[in-house]
Amino acid sequence: MDDLARIVRSQRIDLLLPTCEEALHLSRHRPALPRELRVAVDYFDLLSALHSKWAFLALAREHGMPVPESARVGSLDAAREWAGGAAVVLKPEFSRFGVHVRLFPDGIPANAAPLRALGHWVVQSLQRGDELCSYAIAHRGQVLAHAAYRPRYRLGRSASYYFEPVAFPAGMQEAVASLVRGIGYTGQLSLDWIVGRDGVARALECNPRATSGLHLFSREAALPDALLGETVARQMPATTPRMIAPVMLGPGLLHARRHGAIAQWRADWQRATDVITAPGDRAPALGALADLAAYAGLAVRDRCSLRQASTHDIEWDGEPLEQVR
Repeated sequence: MDDLARIVRSQRIDLLLPTCEEALHLSRHRPALPRELRVAVDYFDLLSALHSKWAFLALAREHGMPVPESARVGSLDAAREWAGGAAVVLKPEFSRFGVHVRLFPDGIPANAAPLRALGHWVVQSLQRGDELCSYAIAHRGQVLAHAAYRPRYRLGRSASYYFEPVAFPAGMQEAVASLVRGIGYTGQLSLDWIVGRDGVARALECNPRATSGLHLFSREAALPDALLGETVARQMPATTPRMIAPVMLGPGLLHARRHGAIAQWRADWQRATDVITAPGDRAPALGALADLAAYAGLAVRDRCSLRQASTHDIEWDGEPLEQVR
């Protein structure tokens, strides 16, 4: 953190914007950074509660945000008893990118494998409907920018690489505004939703950090000012999809071929804008390839997936932390 503070001072940085779970660490070590620096995070105890797939649900209910019925459990037997044969999803209390999520659309069978030793798990009634995501920027309890999108193409059940902007379903904007106002939130706030057949948008979980919804705002949007808490980003989010083109060309095309959906893939490709490259500038694409190679090396070394390798040095899963001096 001393090195980061030195860089901030030497480069005269005004705003520090985390892009993933380093937001938690920056929040915790905020006192070590220059006081005049704006860091787009809230205090650590609040971030950790939002990061917890269990504590978030309590905060959401308290402030009027619809959420599925859920319970925190320590064993598969406890989850099975709570479910009572109903369709459920099981996920670790602290996880990301859909890693370790288990779906039981017909209830938890007798021969299901025990839960991995990953701390507490959350068992949640399985929601069926339209899956959406939202991304917001807030400052002192006010939403300054907000977008909703459909994760049209995904890596299995994990992160999306194609982001289709959608109109806000009934109640979603109000629910986010109520939560942000109720907890006095400052920073970036991202949520996963299911809009059920009854038309109700229910929040499944929360990421108190940036997600790909950030890509839906145009370059003309006042996002830097919103992140500084100085203005509402009045520029409307994009109306055309955004995509991570290298992934769309790789796993996306393979998936389309496997499912006989080449025509749909081609149409989706043509109407989307890449978020990695810009006209006349290929350096970001080269940088992305370099990052991918580095993550691949870590995955081989640590015998884990690329998804896990990408956050191995920044993730926090609720384990005890040393006191910050």
